[in-house]
Amino acid sequence: MKTLLWTTMIWAAALLPAFAGDGPSIESNHAAVGQVQTHADYTWTLVAAILVFFMQAGFAMVEAGFTRAKNSINILMKNLMDFSMGSLVFWAVGFGLMFGVSNTGWFGTSGFFLSGYEPGGDPWVLMFWIFQAVFAATAATIVSGAMAERTRFIGYILYTIFITGLIYPVFGSWAWGGLLDGGGWLEKLGFIDFAGSTVVHSVGGWAALAGAVVLGPRMGKYAKDGSIRPILGHNIPLAGLGVFILWMGWFGFNAGSTTAANTDVALIAVNTALAASAGAVFAMLTSWIKFSKPEVSMSLNGALAGLVGITAGCANVSPTASIVIGAVAGVIVVMSVLFFEKIRVDDPVGAVSVHGVNGAWGTLAAGIFNTGGTSAAIIGVQLLGIAAAFVWTFGAAFILFKLVDMVVGLRVSAEEEREGLDFTEHAGTAYPDFELVSYSGGSLSSYKPQ
Repeated sequence: MKTLLWTTMIWAAALLPAFAGDGPSIESNHAAVGQVQTHADYTWTLVAAILVFFMQAGFAMVEAGFTRAKNSINILMKNLMDFSMGSLVFWAVGFGLMFGVSNTGWFGTSGFFLSGYEPGGDPWVLMFWIFQAVFAATAATIVSGAMAERTRFIGYILYTIFITGLIYPVFGSWAWGGLLDGGGWLEKLGFIDFAGSTVVHSVGGWAALAGAVVLGPRMGKYAKDGSIRPILGHNIPLAGLGVFILWMGWFGFNAGSTTAANTDVALIAVNTALAASAGAVFAMLTSWIKFSKPEVSMSLNGALAGLVGITAGCANVSPTASIVIGAVAGVIVVMSVLFFEKIRVDDPVGAVSVHGVNGAWGTLAAGIFNTGGTSAAIIGVQLLGIAAAFVWTFGAAFILFKLVDMVVGLRVSAEEEREGLDFTEHAGTAYPDFELVSYSGGSLSSYKPQ
């Protein structure tokens, strides 16, 4: 009773000025509340964008740790250019294709060079651009891992331009164009992909698959009899730190996709944490069964697979369902990595399995476990979106990589690959005070800095 009385008195004190002749009106109070909410939305979206940007560091560490020391500088340069080059291209072309006015539902035709903003106009387009730019960079950097240790840097620059300027924005317009000025054909059908299991991760993963296929495997990866030889990463603790950074950034990735400071972020954050945890545990258990030991790289990728899997449905599935989604993702990633190795697709960090395959699983799961109910129609739209992403992305990326290979060359020479891309592509070494020793092709090989 006392609580009710105090609550009534507080509300009365707050509303009294609105009924007094010399106080602010109810309308002005509502306007003030609305302004506070607007400022909170901007602040939350910016914080989330910063978290997603920090994921670039996580991707760089994972890729560098899972590969050999002689390619570390090259990997850092690629991840630097993902965001730097990608942001410029997305500002000039990609953002307009993805979110500009669309009369056909296939791509936008306005908003290039951020022309949708004018000084004194609505600044939301600026806030929305920075949030979407970090997503575009994520799609591009996924490709880097699958093509590591054998790709020419100039070739990487060229395909980064086309992924952030064309391949990613076009599919993004189909699924997300209506978030600003557009309206894509997939989203009009009811396609569910809240934060980008398919839009970001599968697009990046399928482009990575095309690149790995065109490049071929690294030297020494396969013996003459077809058996698989391990090429071990040089710094697993660094890769582990990268995974934790990515996990932290993913809270911005998923919860930030509300682009609003509201209570929806609670469920999204919980689902994100649970799916990642289940992914790590079940990847560990699967690797334990397969290899008789709990394998660390599979366990780390299991956490990432769970994160990718929950990204589509983080806002529309229950916490229990998120555990199921993450657990399945953890099993899938182990089996997928082994499958691609068997068919001679050399993916040093497991990017295709983590992002491409589990992006598809997460998108399907968003329809299966939808808290609003599921149906054959919902599942059908999800499958259509998954298929459209694969056909468009893999097809366009495969043609792109073939053209880059014809024009400037996509793969380094055998001698450059043996020496390492740090020295041959960038005239540097990441560890100048040490002799670097790596295990490759069944024998030890050394690289002594010049």
